[in-house]
Amino acid sequence: MKGAPVADESLSVGTARGAAPFPLDTATPLAQLLAGNQRFVAGKPRYGHHVDAPAARTPSHRPWALVVGCLDSRVPPEAVLDQDFGSIVVVRTGGHVLDEAGLGSVEFAVCVFGVPLVLVLGHQYCGAIAATVRAIDSGTPPGGAIGRLVDEIEPAVDRGGDEAERADRAVGRHVARTVSKLSELASVRERVAAGTLEIVGARYEVDTGQVTVLGR
Repeated sequence: MKGAPVADESLSVGTARGAAPFPLDTATPLAQLLAGNQRFVAGKPRYGHHVDAPAARTPSHRPWALVVGCLDSRVPPEAVLDQDFGSIVVVRTGGHVLDEAGLGSVEFAVCVFGVPLVLVLGHQYCGAIAATVRAIDSGTPPGGAIGRLVDEIEPAVDRGGDEAERADRAVGRHVARTVSKLSELASVRERVAAGTLEIVGARYEVDTGQVTVLGR
């Protein structure tokens, strides 16, 4: 779906309930991240990951799963799947849309790390999907690189009807499309056929924290 840029507000995803206040100056976000790193180094993390975890300081790692997910700040895979250092590798983009670098990262995890599982994790209230629905309805999709997200997600979206319901239905369909796209990679296809790799689609519910496997 190609076209001229839409107004910025068409891409707004709103403010999540209970979201942290957005920093008012440009220096604050970096200071927050560096302060968090200092808590981590001091062994006093606020959110559960510890620098003294056995896998945190090893010179090599052998992850056993790859999660392909959305960049949404409410869905960090290590948190919602309760995993620590060394267990999973993660590829995250808007709406888990994969370009060549993303596909190459998947192949790297499959071929070099030898992960036996690839999990494609979509989620409730996906802003990229909601933006795609609005772009379709307005007939004026965003330009630039954001337009590619819309183009890739568009086939999963119904035409006509309630915007929120259509966006919600599109989550599972878009996950299925990403699973299918990954299955077309020769290295992935060979390992699936050999029984050494499984590709699974799943959906995360922001309201409850629950992850549900799709298509099984």
